[in-house]
Amino acid sequence: MKHHLFSEKPRGLNFVAIGGGNGLSTLLSGLKRFVGAHESEPVWIENLAAIVAVTDDGGSSGRLRDELQMLPPGDIRNCMVALSEDSATLSKLFQHRFRGEGDLGGHSFGNIFLAALTEITGDFAEAVKLSSEILASKGHIYPATVSDVRLAAELVNGKTVRGETKIGHVGTMIKRLFLEPAGCKPMPEAIAAIAAADVITIGPGSLFTSLLPPILVDGVSDAIAGSSAVKIFICNLMTQPGETDGFTARRHLELVREYAPQIDFDFVVVNDHPISEEQMRKYAEEGSEQIGVHGSISPATIEGAEIVYGNLLDEGDMVRHNPERLAQVALLCALQSKEKVGAVS
Repeated sequence: MKHHLFSEKPRGLNFVAIGGGNGLSTLLSGLKRFVGAHESEPVWIENLAAIVAVTDDGGSSGRLRDELQMLPPGDIRNCMVALSEDSATLSKLFQHRFRGEGDLGGHSFGNIFLAALTEITGDFAEAVKLSSEILASKGHIYPATVSDVRLAAELVNGKTVRGETKIGHVGTMIKRLFLEPAGCKPMPEAIAAIAAADVITIGPGSLFTSLLPPILVDGVSDAIAGSSAVKIFICNLMTQPGETDGFTARRHLELVREYAPQIDFDFVVVNDHPISEEQMRKYAEEGSEQIGVHGSISPATIEGAEIVYGNLLDEGDMVRHNPERLAQVALLCALQSKEKVGAVS
């Protein structure tokens, strides 16, 4: 496949990251330092855009959604903070969660702020844009859709489960995942970003509740497939109890391809560094196991995508991606593809 990364005059990349939850914000926090980097760098980002899942119905986001009939702000808020170049104090303010048992208890300031701006502007997408400007975010953040969309799943036993919170516990019983209402539309700006992208990533993140919902929005998968961008799937580090029990890296990608068979990925990024024995015991107690380090995938490709291995683990007790390493691997995939295109041009 020939991509449009190569040109006679070096330029920055148009980078689009798709997903939700902690995985997307982790990737964005690593990518932001490459935004606007000097042109002498081998690879840098000119435009960075995030397309974020908006099917959350739990916690503060779920309460605001039900009380104010607005889109859930939580994942959007995390992405804004991840991309922020403003003061650490302002970022902490947006992440601050109120204590106590009253009406404010459990709400984050950033969610309340987005809710207020939504009521003032009458437009959630405009509220996101204004909030990003306040935080001096180094990128554009687009809700996957501005429709009041909910996640639903038909189970193998014929029952239907509705709501992201519930679906996160029945993953292995899901026969078909879908959005309600059907036919919800993406933002035109998001589709334009995909069309102009040099690199598109999906992941890391919860498979059924963060990665699949954005590509189920009408037109998004087709736009990704039609883009000449390098397409990268970033695999999770661990299985998620109740959602991806026993899933290998291959199975994650196969599921994405089942819902979006028109998307041909060029690379799949997999961590190959083992977690500590203490972490292994802790996560095993919760029903979670590490992905990608036990020979569960072929050494070369998955679904036609070239596998890129690396030590992507962050320090600390929790098993998390290291933002800088993850961003570097994604950009190295883009650079590698650029060099291949240059060789045949």
